[in-house]
Amino acid sequence: MLSDISLPQDARVLVDFRTADDAGVYRLDASTALVQTVDFFTPVVDDPYEFGAIAAANALSDVYAMGGTPLTALAIAAFPKKDFPPEDIQAVFRGGFDTLRAAGVALLGGHTVQDTEVKFGYAVTGIVVPGEQWTNAGARPGDRLLLTKPIGTGIVSTAIKHDAAPEAATRAAVAVMRQLNAEAARALRKAPPGAVHACTDVTGFGLLGHACEVAEASGVQLRLLAAAVPELPDARRLAVRFQPGGAASNEAHFGGRVRLGPGVDAITRALLYDPQTSGGLLAVVAPGASEAVLADLHQRGVAAVAVGEVVAADPADRALIDVR
Repeated sequence: MLSDISLPQDARVLVDFRTADDAGVYRLDASTALVQTVDFFTPVVDDPYEFGAIAAANALSDVYAMGGTPLTALAIAAFPKKDFPPEDIQAVFRGGFDTLRAAGVALLGGHTVQDTEVKFGYAVTGIVVPGEQWTNAGARPGDRLLLTKPIGTGIVSTAIKHDAAPEAATRAAVAVMRQLNAEAARALRKAPPGAVHACTDVTGFGLLGHACEVAEASGVQLRLLAAAVPELPDARRLAVRFQPGGAASNEAHFGGRVRLGPGVDAITRALLYDPQTSGGLLAVVAPGASEAVLADLHQRGVAAVAVGEVVAADPADRALIDVR
């Protein structure tokens, strides 16, 4: 869409949209770069407080995925003029603020408009040392793939909208979406220098979509082990009836670059393409450091799992992702 627009060149821009990364990175000086992102969406759960909390965790995740530390946020909100109680609006903002406060992020202000459909999220600014940011583009053959949260939030959220999600499944999905990726990012930053070769967070494009972006930016192929990918409780059962429209869009866009092995059934495929909200980090870690990083993640209470590896790209093979 932007291919016909002449874009300015600025040497201070270290990362922008051209590598499909989670946030932009702009160098201020030799020791500090800004990490900037924006994310907002319509409700994924019924409870307004939980919606606000999830929206905040989701927006902050982009900064964590770049290796940065989030510092400030600006709220972005749209609410109907009628038929949306003021106490619900207050609850959305309170849920978001409580999550920002837990992350040590200052809320500076924001902008609210009237709309027929509720939308909420944040523009977030963080910092990182120039050259120490993580991007999609550094994966190398032999690296291990670590995933820090289970998948299936899109399916469970769709079931919630149809009043068909079991209470336990709803609680589990909400807990995962509200969980900050802060501890996961801290564990990855504690790895030996240069051990984290790439990182992204798994959100709207699903696990396969975001994995494709890493593979393409890095010029490699990712080999995913479907049986190793963690799933939310009841997500597999609910996927039979409640697959969000975004899953089909993801498959239509990325499917030509994904090879699914004969053992990957239709429900597993749906889960792998399922659009996530406030999903986990997909970290690409040097093989010599991956076990220590996993151990540190587990010690911090992050249920991370090794889900595959990076292999060299074959010019004759169109697949960026090989799922086995």
